[in-house]
Amino acid sequence: MPDPDLVSRALARNVKRLRTERGHTLDALAARSGVSRGMIVQIEQGRTNPSVATVVRIGDALGVSIATLLDYEEGPDVRIVPGDQAVPLWTGPEGGTGTLLHGIEAPGPLELWDWRMAPGEEYSAEPHPAGTVEILRVDEGELTLVHGERLHAVPAGSTVSFDASHAHVYRNAGERELRLTMVVSVPPPR
Repeated sequence: MPDPDLVSRALARNVKRLRTERGHTLDALAARSGVSRGMIVQIEQGRTNPSVATVVRIGDALGVSIATLLDYEEGPDVRIVPGDQAVPLWTGPEGGTGTLLHGIEAPGPLELWDWRMAPGEEYSAEPHPAGTVEILRVDEGELTLVHGERLHAVPAGSTVSFDASHAHVYRNAGERELRLTMVVSVPPPR
């Protein structure tokens, strides 16, 4: 796992750089993202460890993936991310994790995730920008996907895709660990 301070410094540097490149003031980025100006200041100064939802909202407002915001290396055309440098961004109360494995801008943000959830854990995701699609492959256990008002049981070996511009929940209602691989595709900013 990468050094948390390295990741925090990368987030601070990249948010400030991207905000400046796009000509956004702190207030403009706050308005676009729904994240308070004070929180953005703290992030840009590397003084806070924001939630996944906060990082997603800032990435969406800037039109980049979480991977781009957390990228602590200037890489070549081919970038290999060793397993021990993947960034865990969510930790459940029973030890589950949501780990960003890799991400690129192609032409909008495209992210690859590894999720592990203990029995009883769940993650509630806020709506992503319109046109965002998620594809989940259940590797072990059974995912209960809550999309809108409907529950969808997705057993091991199955893959599901859905419009992620609506609030959604990943839940492990089973009695064994849930493991899934997820791809998130966000359309490029207009």
